Amino acid sequence: MLLKGSCHCQAVTFSVKSHHPYPFNRCYCSVCRKTAGGGGYAINLSGESKTLNVSGNEHISVYRAVINGVQSTGERHFCKHCATSLWVYDPDWPDLVHPFASAVDTPLPTPPKRTHMMLGSRADWVEVNAQFQDKCFDEYPDESLAEWHQRQGLER
Repeated sequence: MLLKGSCHCQAVTFSVKSHHPYPFNRCYCSVCRKTAGGGGYAINLSGESKTLNVSGNEHISVYRAVINGVQSTGERHFCKHCATSLWVYDPDWPDLVHPFASAVDTPLPTPPKRTHMMLGSRADWVEVNAQFQDKCFDEYPDESLAEWHQRQGLER
């Protein structure tokens, strides 16, 4: 599926091919919550980094979070004008890029189930609206974005 996205002020637009476009994985960690999670969580999708096409690179800044005293290798790209979180790229996994579902303009498919991760670090004010079929994890889930899509039979 070709995902097209943009920042709020339209200074940055992008497209990326994704075999895993279902926005099912809600991350409640402090980094996602504070940099992109208006509802107390953020949702990353998965795309092929070699297909990422960006217009407006000069308007992008990168943030690398410090986690437990160590700077992360993950690069959180955002618009330096309107602060829209766009995608995460980590050179440790060079074939992947993870656009934030909130920056994607293409209509996304509705996931049949959801995963709620990093609940151990969620803010007290955040209500987790997990349904019966959803999986919940205090830390990282036991499967990747790709494995979840495969298990659900939803690869595109």
